[in-house]
Amino acid sequence: MKLIIQLPTPIHFPTKILNFRKFFTVHKSNLKIISFNVNGIRSAIRKGFLDWLMKTKPDILCLQEVKATEDQFELHLIKEMGYDTYFFPAEKKGYSGVAIFTLNKPLKITYGCSIKEYDKEGRILRVDFKDFSVMNVYFPSGTTGEIRQAFKMKWLSDFYKYSNEIRKEFPFLLIGGDFNICHKPIDIHNPVANAKSSGFLPEEREWFTGFFQNGFIDTFRMFNQEPHQYTWWSYRVGARERNLGWRIDYLVASQALKKMVKRALILKEVHFSDHCPVMVEISD
Repeated sequence: MKLIIQLPTPIHFPTKILNFRKFFTVHKSNLKIISFNVNGIRSAIRKGFLDWLMKTKPDILCLQEVKATEDQFELHLIKEMGYDTYFFPAEKKGYSGVAIFTLNKPLKITYGCSIKEYDKEGRILRVDFKDFSVMNVYFPSGTTGEIRQAFKMKWLSDFYKYSNEIRKEFPFLLIGGDFNICHKPIDIHNPVANAKSSGFLPEEREWFTGFFQNGFIDTFRMFNQEPHQYTWWSYRVGARERNLGWRIDYLVASQALKKMVKRALILKEVHFSDHCPVMVEISD
């Protein structure tokens, strides 16, 4: 089943001055924001996630596929590091779910996008700091068949509209998450063999192109145009060691935020999941 997405005319927003130090009590030269699909936070904790978090200490951490509720692990250990923690789990136990840890309390927390079919799967969580907003998203996968692929394509259309609405309120918007799409051939280890694979379908890639043309920026590609830069690897034997991966995890900045993005990295040395974290540093 193939759905055609009609993308609206790009929206342009006026630029205004943003001072991050208004919103954060932790005064640093740069704000460090990380997105990470942990594929089960309890599993990641058993593999050393808490030690990594203590050493890395991002200002904001967006997690996807948490697969747990707050009462299913020792959350107090994270709070003792200074984090306020917010979880939006799926209704189905052990499935999906997103979380945000932040060193500074947001002015507002929004759970979901008010579309029931997505919210019951725990796919969107947002924290707002006056003029600056961070959205954590976990896009659906279409790998299990036509029904879920159609669900994914509907999500893409709805998310396009939703993200534009949020950007009207918060021109300084950062979206972090697992998008479950490789945008270009450079983002996947074998583009020819995967040309008909969910996550690299022409209609998914076309959606991503339209999304970027509408005023969002792929922060990693602002700084790195090299091939073989991936964020997910199959659990098949040797896939990660041979770097046979996909780049499906992104930190996407609105156009207004672009000049404030100072650095963007893939933290490929982190091995608590089949994904690795991605990071941006932002400064005034």
